[in-house]
Amino acid sequence: MPFCASTCDFCAFYQEQPRRGDLDRYLEAMQREFAGLPQDRMVETIFWGGGTPGLLAAKDLARLGRAMLERLAQAPQEWTIEMAPSTVKADKLAVLRDLGVTRISMGVQSFQPDLLAALGRLHQPQQIYKAWDLIQAADFPATNLDLIFAIPNQSRQQWLADIREAARLGPSHLSSYCLTFEEDTALYVKLSQGKVCIDEAREVDFYLAGWDLLAELGFAQYEISNFARPGMECVHNLNTWRMQEWIGCGPSAASQFAGERYQRPANLDQWAAGILAGEPLKQECVRLDQRMLLADSLVFGLRMNAGVDYTALQRRFPQAGELQHLERLFARLIDEQILIQSQGRLQLTRNGRLLADAVGSSILEQMDALS
Repeated sequence: MPFCASTCDFCAFYQEQPRRGDLDRYLEAMQREFAGLPQDRMVETIFWGGGTPGLLAAKDLARLGRAMLERLAQAPQEWTIEMAPSTVKADKLAVLRDLGVTRISMGVQSFQPDLLAALGRLHQPQQIYKAWDLIQAADFPATNLDLIFAIPNQSRQQWLADIREAARLGPSHLSSYCLTFEEDTALYVKLSQGKVCIDEAREVDFYLAGWDLLAELGFAQYEISNFARPGMECVHNLNTWRMQEWIGCGPSAASQFAGERYQRPANLDQWAAGILAGEPLKQECVRLDQRMLLADSLVFGLRMNAGVDYTALQRRFPQAGELQHLERLFARLIDEQILIQSQGRLQLTRNGRLLADAVGSSILEQMDALS
């Protein structure tokens, strides 16, 4: 759902202003796109993200949800919707609960006004608490709060205070993301102008301090940025990281389905025109082979604390080819105490999780070298 009332300083996602005419066209096109979904497969999980899905009125959420459910053989095991604090309303939550949504993920980012202002967020702390009270009253089975750290001028004490406050509210899941400076964002402009800077040592300190505190508070890390109470991990994300199949609907939505990886146009007009004409557009379409899927299974799988069963992946992708170069890379990373290996399973060490992006890049380089 690409609609946003304003653009956060750190956000590089495609978005549109929520004009009524565009909303109506979006809803009509989404109904058409849902109508084209395959009906020979069970849908295990659903994730409504944005943009700001909660900007839609209750009646629009109901229309969209019913159109989607009509194409499913049965209700999903897990259905997540992202909401911003300023968009949480009782009537919207009631509609979502009636539709069968099981999980609300709210983008808090911080509980401190100066840090919210530094991120360009619209909401204030009091809106977080009001929204949270409404979410709790609606009694969803699972809840998540998103936090951001390494914000300009954020102290270590402020970061730990945000974690403690989020945990105090009692969600079943917490996500913590290190602030990134994406091109074509307001923050990137400030970085290029020297108004803010990247301090890697500070980021590492915030990572480690956050991990320790979250563990102390009862949230087990299962992926570099994701922490959950026992049994409350996000299944949708797990399936994605394990390189299962998913279908994305809506402008800019990405899919990995039927041997292809592709994206819908990041343009409401182009996307809607294609859908309404019965010719949905695919961009950046790539035919997937087993080598690509193995590489991505390793890159994303190693971000999970459980790691990957390398032997099982070799069985799953038997046509990936000879992998001696990759195995030599693993041996080197084990010697450097970045990886550990036990009974065919590879896992990043605590230090290795700080280097996950570099490890992923090395895996992709090795796989490219084998092509």
